[in-house]
Amino acid sequence: MSDRMEPSIYRYILKHSLRAQLLLLAFTLASMPLIYVSLEIPKIIINNAIGGENIPDTVLGFPVDQISFLLVMCCLFLTLVIVNGSIKYFLNVYRGVVGERMLRRLRYELYTRILRFPLPHFKRTSPGEIIPMVTAETEPLGGFIGDSFALPATQGGMLITYLFFIYNQDLLLGVAATALYPFQLYLIPKLQKRVNQLAKQRVLTVRKLADRIGESVSGVNEIHAHGTSRYERADIGSRLGKIYDIRYEIYRRKFFIKFLNNFLAQVTPFFFYSVGGIFVIRGDLTIGALVAVLAAYKDLASPWSELLKYYQMKEDIRVKYTQIVDQFQPSNMLEQALLDDEADQPQVLRGKVLGSNVSFTEDELVKTVDGANFQFEADQQVALLGLNGSGKDELSRLVARLLMASAGQISISGSNIAKLPESVTGTRFGYVGQGAFMFAGTVRDNLVYGLKRRPGVSANEGTDSTPERKQWIRDAREAGNSLDDRNADWIDYAAAGVEDSEALDRRALEICALVEAETDIYQLGLRSTMDPKKQPMLAEQILEARRELRRHLEESGSSDLVEPFDPALYNLNASVAENLMFGTARGSGLRTEALATHQYTQRVLREIGLLDDLVAIGSRVAETMVDLFADLPPGHELFEQFSFISAEDLPDFQLLLGRINSAGMETLSEDEHSRLLALALMLIPARHRLGLLDESLQARLLEARAAFAAQLPPELESQIEFFDPAAYNAAATLQDNILFGKRVYGKAHGASRLNQMVQETVDSLSLHHQIARVGLDYSVGTAGGRLSATLRQKLAIARCLLKQPDILVVNDATSALDSRAEQRVMERLLEHRAGNGVVWVLSRPSLASLFEHVLVAEDGRVVEQGPYSTLAEKPDSALNKLLQAG
Repeated sequence: MSDRMEPSIYRYILKHSLRAQLLLLAFTLASMPLIYVSLEIPKIIINNAIGGENIPDTVLGFPVDQISFLLVMCCLFLTLVIVNGSIKYFLNVYRGVVGERMLRRLRYELYTRILRFPLPHFKRTSPGEIIPMVTAETEPLGGFIGDSFALPATQGGMLITYLFFIYNQDLLLGVAATALYPFQLYLIPKLQKRVNQLAKQRVLTVRKLADRIGESVSGVNEIHAHGTSRYERADIGSRLGKIYDIRYEIYRRKFFIKFLNNFLAQVTPFFFYSVGGIFVIRGDLTIGALVAVLAAYKDLASPWSELLKYYQMKEDIRVKYTQIVDQFQPSNMLEQALLDDEADQPQVLRGKVLGSNVSFTEDELVKTVDGANFQFEADQQVALLGLNGSGKDELSRLVARLLMASAGQISISGSNIAKLPESVTGTRFGYVGQGAFMFAGTVRDNLVYGLKRRPGVSANEGTDSTPERKQWIRDAREAGNSLDDRNADWIDYAAAGVEDSEALDRRALEICALVEAETDIYQLGLRSTMDPKKQPMLAEQILEARRELRRHLEESGSSDLVEPFDPALYNLNASVAENLMFGTARGSGLRTEALATHQYTQRVLREIGLLDDLVAIGSRVAETMVDLFADLPPGHELFEQFSFISAEDLPDFQLLLGRINSAGMETLSEDEHSRLLALALMLIPARHRLGLLDESLQARLLEARAAFAAQLPPELESQIEFFDPAAYNAAATLQDNILFGKRVYGKAHGASRLNQMVQETVDSLSLHHQIARVGLDYSVGTAGGRLSATLRQKLAIARCLLKQPDILVVNDATSALDSRAEQRVMERLLEHRAGNGVVWVLSRPSLASLFEHVLVAEDGRVVEQGPYSTLAEKPDSALNKLLQAG
């Protein structure tokens, strides 16, 4: 793939779909004679078959009279309609296939080019600009590509056919039909030119709007922190107004063109009716011919209109394509060969790493690295020091081959790393920066991401001969897409030094322990759910842990820390909703907040006679909350303790209570009843201590619990997992399955004591590793948003360590850790990497003593390098100046 995209949309189309375009043209031209015959048949039917003139004696050797001849002509007309319709259907479908295939190719090519963009380009171009160009802005191109040659050929051929037919009937009528075409051909392009300019302006403005909205999403914390939402809304409103003005002008001009075309199209029939009518009256033209001409002109309007629409679309597409091309060929793109070339056995990087007069500039004006010279052994552990702006950040990325030197070169054992393909650099280099990025997926997906370089065993292995798989491969090849199977096992187990997925999990957790992330993953596992059907052995072990924890609590005299779930007892440390359901909701429909509005819940409570009682309790809860919170500021700790009513909802409940006091409960709406019921369902006696649930009411709630389970409709069975002391609860977390109860409120240090006993139980049954493996399945959210920044940094380091690179570049990636944790992780990592290269950009010069070799950067140059002990002995060394500066 060359560095330049085809500048013309037509050249791009012909380059990649010439054969398909020729096939469309061939079918189009083949259909023209049939269209002409279908125009001639109605004239023969009217003048000959119905008029009784020139009826042949035989047709294809069979004798015919007037009626049989009429039926033959009508059947022939119907046959032509079917044949023409079938050809049109084929052309429309095939045009769509060609268009979508080319759109697929274009988007794939654009995405590939994004991967080739130089990294500094992403500082100048935001995702908000790039993403719409690949998705929304290319969408119209798909429809146009299929029509690019076939549509003008089809509509143009039909236009010529209709005109030939009209001219064949009468020369003057033909002149009348085409008299206004030259005027339209001259005027329409001039009017369209301004529309094209406005369309280009609209695309650029919408692109900037997308960028601005993306910026607002990324900086939403700053917007709220500084109270600038009014300014932001004004800015967006201004941009929307500009788009409105542009589109309004486009509509005015576009629909004026359409009005002009429609007006001129209606002028021509005036000549047909007047001039043609005179000819018929004089006998110079048959009525059948005039009717046929009128029918042909009626059909003529459609292809002419389609050709004018095509011209407008062509100009719009030309503008879009040109703008896309301009954005997707920045300077200094990564060579395509560096992405494509594969090394069967990537060479091990050993020997001297030599930087010779290395320079780097992003804007060709300021050199952030300016003639740097340095050297160290590839298996050395190197500290890279310098003040902010010294060029140390750019140097680290140049060594990792993430940036390409603007001048000079970096070589390893004499080989220029700029020439190494990514199959080598992605394997033999590792890089971790300050902003660790996590891809959407699980913790495991992110840890093994660095091992996904080529497909292994295909998920479709053995099915490549099936028609579906063959068609998929054929379509991908036609579209110029990757033929690799997305569902194959892409993980390179050998690169991690393991043989299978289970060993890889063990290895990943060992690496995570090295960077102090294993405990975090274990905690994620405790807070995660697990399918017992997929892991029945682990489910049984969790049940054993449940029994063991219960024994442990009793033997230590701590059984009062947890109130277990008992089908026959009301749990005072659980909410009314939890006691009623006595299970864990699988979906949102039966969660506590939705339970009060659910018709089934209300029906069960009504049958037991509890609905009105609970609504009354909800009213008393609301009254208590209003009294408690009336004079408290928002955010007070009591809001968190009772968590019934937010500060924003207090005024609503004050009004609601006022209505109850004045008019009674009967005046409340169904929604207001549900709001009060929801308050009652959230009530936890041991926590809130409001004295609203006596033993009699608890007994009735147990009765409602039994009815709730017994009468559960089939459509709700999949939405709840009932508590069973002898069964694993698939909807609950592992920790909740082990506890199988509610922590008792009001116990001093109860939470920490209980957590310690759970940990002891897990360790006694050797379940720690298994639970941590469940934590590997934890979903990290968009960009790792469900993880802390510290954990993201740790996982990013672990991701690089797992693939065992020859040279690991760490660009201040542990700065999110506290100083002690940073030093511990650094010492462990350096010990783990003994005999393998490490280049570590340090923000704390005092840590340089842990490294064998030191590079000191200043003003884009390496001003000092050598063993730490040697440089530290020089009082005036650059290293000592940094150490003194702290």
